[in-house]
Amino acid sequence: MSVLFILIGISLFVAIGFLVACFWSINNGQYDDEDTPAYRMLFDDVPQKKTTNNNK
Repeated sequence: MSVLFILIGISLFVAIGFLVACFWSINNGQYDDEDTPAYRMLFDDVPQKKTTNNNK
């Protein structure tokens, strides 16, 4: 029976930790931009110019 109380205490500690981490990520702007990732796949990547070094 005492093991049950220990497990309940550990589970509450872990749950509170996840809740604190969730609020921390929300306050730091982790979920601010919800639209751009959905539209990013629709645009082509800009090809980079290939540079050659022929100064030999």
